[in-house]
Order: sequence, then structure tokens, then C-alpha cells
Amino acid sequence: MTTDGQRPLCLVTGASGYIGGRLVPELLDAGYRVRCLARSPGKLRDHPWAGDAETVRGDVTDPESVAAALRGVDVAYYLVHALGSGPAFEDTDREAARVFAGQAHTAGVRRIVYLGGLTPHGVPERELSPHLRSRAEVGRIFLRSPVPAAVLRAAVVIGSGSASFEMLRYLTERLPVMVTPSWVHTRTQPIAVRDVLRYLVGSASLPDDVDRAFDIGGPDVLTYREMMLGYAAVAGLRRRFIVPVPVLTPRLSSHWVGLVTPVPASLARPLTESLRHEVVCREHDIARHVPDGPGRPLPFDEALSLALRRVREAQVATRWSSASVPGAPSDPLPTDPDWAGGSLYQDERERPVDASREALWKVVEGIGGENGWYSSPLAWAVRGWLDRFVGGVGLRRGRRDTQHLRVGDSLDFWRVEEIEPGRLLRLRAEMRLPGLAWLEMYTETDEQGRTRYRQRALFHPRGLLGHAYWWSVAPFHAVVFGGMARNIARAAAGEAGGRRGGRAGRIRRDGAAGTTGRRRTRPHHRTRSDT
Repeated sequence: MTTDGQRPLCLVTGASGYIGGRLVPELLDAGYRVRCLARSPGKLRDHPWAGDAETVRGDVTDPESVAAALRGVDVAYYLVHALGSGPAFEDTDREAARVFAGQAHTAGVRRIVYLGGLTPHGVPERELSPHLRSRAEVGRIFLRSPVPAAVLRAAVVIGSGSASFEMLRYLTERLPVMVTPSWVHTRTQPIAVRDVLRYLVGSASLPDDVDRAFDIGGPDVLTYREMMLGYAAVAGLRRRFIVPVPVLTPRLSSHWVGLVTPVPASLARPLTESLRHEVVCREHDIARHVPDGPGRPLPFDEALSLALRRVREAQVATRWSSASVPGAPSDPLPTDPDWAGGSLYQDERERPVDASREALWKVVEGIGGENGWYSSPLAWAVRGWLDRFVGGVGLRRGRRDTQHLRVGDSLDFWRVEEIEPGRLLRLRAEMRLPGLAWLEMYTETDEQGRTRYRQRALFHPRGLLGHAYWWSVAPFHAVVFGGMARNIARAAAGEAGGRRGGRAGRIRRDGAAGTTGRRRTRPHHRTRSDT
């Protein structure tokens, strides 16, 4: 309790990310009040805990917004990093940490808690990967600040939806015989996400004189090869054959991982670079302050079993893709009042639907992932391959949940920008494009009380290349977008008639020939006055 009798207030940065999104409900359950700092607070509104936590807008690089967010805070969690934001991400990380530490001291924050990376013993820092080097520097900045800090250092985090888990999962499941980089023989100490969260929550109540770094890990020290073989055993797969070769550099390894797994090369590279050196805990002093209890920390195979069960039961709370893709567009929507003008291309289609709005919405909200996109699968697959080829996320990210979406969810190479249940789903493209793109799907009722489906594809070109891109793909819109509208309407009718099981599968596989309903493809020039 604080001196005024209120429950302690914790600030969580990075609440839209994998760890942050899971930490917030754990803190709430532990009796803390929680405030989240987010650049786009709207992305947090659909989380189950959103009504129990306060959310403020801000950025860790902006001193003014950080100061406002830290006002009255007892414990500040720093769970953000600028990885992938560009070649100067280390400078951004350094400056953001200094801003946060300085403002925390001014605000009278009692403690900073930071989750960083486990670094190899005896390896000069200059030889570390940029990712690990930056994490280590941020930890030092907090430890040198006047505010007591707990810097938790973890290696591979195992949990449903974590990037490390999904990289391990897809490599093992898709490749019964693997030609792998030499880093598969590097030892590491994985830790279950449940234990990471337990240590993070426990760090909020550390004594004021504790100001240090802690290594956190599970009880098993394994090579990546042993982790893959262990995954195969837990998942009930046949034994995998792994052949390491010394010629795959971290860059080549990241592209190899990017081709096989949903993790894009931009994220795979820091993960694989971090596996070049052995990362094993040198102490377990955190247990003095946050006791482990029987069976804790969880063994590797048990952490895997729990993660797999969550995946199979579609109970993945957050995923590595919960955080926005580095470099993804954050510009205003073309409907926003502060839109600066310029060309906006549209492809709009409408269709009557022989089903209720509820049945139609069920199909709309279930789109993507394993359910597909209701038009030429080959066209979508090719677009996904091309995106991966140029370093994008491709289609392999899938969905967090097979039936329900929330704002901020990644959905293949889209992100849920807005959702109004029963009415609107707006997706923002995160594939590599010479411009900004959105896809909107509406369920409506006309004047006669009949259900209608309306769909809009929007594209704001960037330069001449953007205009050329739109017109080069426009001839395929009848197949992709026209077929999509037609087949979504059919699937909804099948859902309403209880025929979804067989018919919807056929609809997703067939082409998009035939009528596509009302179509309108045209450039629309907007100015501030017509928004």
C-alpha cells in the first residue's frame, strides 16, 4: 500500500506487445492499479482487461508524455525497444531509456522494472549482436539512474504466441529433415512465459535497496537442436534429423527462418544472432525475493506442453505479432479529419446476402488465417510470397483467435485497425507497398430490411511508383476483390442454412469468375474540406 492508503500504481509500457499484454492482467490480479502508456490507446480497448486499467497516450521518446504518464506511479515497467525501426535503433533505444529514467526520477517513482536479454559470459560487448548490445546498454542506463531498478535478463521465452516458440514450432513441424546453421549447437537456457510474468510481478515489491540485474531462466540448459528434438517429442512428431552446416551467416539464417516460419526475417535476424553465443544464467538470486515454489520454474517440456495446449484450444492471449510491425504505416486513415489530401484509389463492391446480419458478420470476423480470404487462394499466396521475398511479413502470421478479432490483432499481412461488432471490420495493410492500403468490410441492412455486404479496398499511393502499382494490379481486382465479395455472401448464406461445413470450404477454394455485384474502381482526390 502507498502512504495514502491506495493500492500501488504500476505503469506498463509496451502493453500492446507480447509480454506487456500478458503482464497487465497479472498485475491487476495481484492487487495493483495499472496505467498503460501507448502511442495508440485504441489498440488496447478490446483486451479483456481494458476496463480495469487506465490508458494514456504517449511515446517513450517524448519527455512530456512520459512525465504525464509517470505522475503518481510507484513502479514503472519498461517493456519497449526500437528493434527494427532502422539502422539507428540503438540510438533510439538509448535516448528513450534516458528519457524514461530521468522522468521517473523527477516523478518520484519508487522502482523501474526492465526485461532485457541474457548476455553471454566473457564475450566483449562489441562482439554481441546489435539486439543484445542495445538491451544490455538500456539495462545499464536504468541501473545507473537514481531510481532503484530491477533488470531481468532472459534468453528464449517459451509460451504460446512468443516469437521464439513459433520459430521453434514451425521449424520442427515443417522440416522433418533440416540443414541448419551451426548455432543449433549453442547452449541456451529457455524460460516459460509464466515464470517471466511471475518474476516481473514479484519485482514490483522488491525492497528499496535492491538495485541490480537478475538472470532468469528455467531449470534446463539445452542446445537449439535439443529444443527442436524436445518439441518433436512433446508434439508427438517423428524424430527430426538435423544436419548443421557452418556456412549459414546470421543474415542467411534469418532469411531461411523467414521462409519456413511466420516470423519475418527482420525479427528472425536478431533472434538468430542472439544464438551465436552461449547464454546461460550465472545466478538465480531472484529466487531470494520471488520464491519459486514446488515445480517452478517450469521445465522446458512442461512449458512446451502448456504452450501447445493453448494453441490447440485457441486461447492465445497475445502473440509476438501483437506489437506493430516496425516500419508499418501509422498515418491517419483517409476518413480522418486531419488527412492531408492527395489521391485515394477505391475498389468498392456490394452484394445482397440471403442471410441475417449475424450470420454474415460471423463470416466476416472469421476471415483470414486458416479460414482463407474467400477468393483465389493462389493470388493471395503469390502476394504473400512476394511480400516475404522483399522482407515483409507475408501471410503466415495467421490469426490470434480462430473466431474473434480485436483492435490491434495481426491478421496475416493486415492489422485490425477498427472493429464495430456486427457492422464494420477495417484492416490496415502491413505488407510492403508503395503507399498505404486498407480493406473495409461492412454488414448492413437496406431500406427493405434485407442484409447487404459492402466491401471497400482503399489505396493511397506514394509517388509515381504508387500510382503505377495500383494500375498494374487493378486488372486482378475482379478475381480477388470481386470473388471475395461473392464468396463471403455465399458463405454467409451457407452459415444461415446450416451448410457451412462443406460449402464454405468449396467457396474458399474456387475462383472468382461470374458476377461480382456492384463495382466501383476510381481515383478519388481528397482535401481537408471534403473529409
